Amino acid sequence: MSEQPVITAEKLGLTFETNDGPIHALKDVDLTINKGEFVSFIGPSGCGKTTFLRVVADLEQATAGQVTVNGMSPRDARLSRAYGYVFQAAGLLPWRTIGGNIRLPLQVMGIPKADHAARVKRVLELVDLGNFEKKFPWQLSGGMQQRASIARALAFDADLLLMDEPFGALDEIVRDHLNEQLLALWKRTEKTICFVTHSIPEAVYLSSKIVVMSPRPGRVTDVIESTLPAERPLEIRDSAEFLAIAARVRDGLRAGHSYD
Repeated sequence: MSEQPVITAEKLGLTFETNDGPIHALKDVDLTINKGEFVSFIGPSGCGKTTFLRVVADLEQATAGQVTVNGMSPRDARLSRAYGYVFQAAGLLPWRTIGGNIRLPLQVMGIPKADHAARVKRVLELVDLGNFEKKFPWQLSGGMQQRASIARALAFDADLLLMDEPFGALDEIVRDHLNEQLLALWKRTEKTICFVTHSIPEAVYLSSKIVVMSPRPGRVTDVIESTLPAERPLEIRDSAEFLAIAARVRDGLRAGHSYD
């Protein structure tokens, strides 16, 4: 991992104006995410974790401060295809095959058709779905559909991957398996990953850095640099070092409630 900033937020704020008055989603967020980091965002529901990702992706616009992606505005980063986005639901089109779903962003972005087959093959192999290109989403399990969704986000080879709680609806055994696969994928591709989760063990297991957020308005209460080794079997979750990091995350979540 380098010290080259990919995402930089300075005094970032976002207030939604509603008929019932303003909703302060984010306030005074200062954060730097460097190239190659795996950064998890954790905090209570409604704390602005997803909103932060949506601001980075230019799906929402900040109302205070600023955020840059690769030194560009979020809008310019979006237009330059600087990131892939994985949503909470896989969002695969049921009438298209898995390969067809992965080809969709390539078609929308005008990537030459001659390149599609090689890209689809490469990303399906990255997520261990090499034999499923011609299957339809309904023929895959929920976990496999999420892997296909990750493949779709990787298809145009952006260096930044934004992941909004992609495993939240899956059972614990499947989730553990996908956590292992995502770590392996991160090591192989060396991409920068921003990952929203409600799970303390998931955040600690996956991350090189954990961003702990307060209840709304979302503030950063702690940024924890992981000291865990790069090789992380699931059994590491029973280690004293893992449990100490998890305790610090929990303390940060508690500290955030002092803003209530």
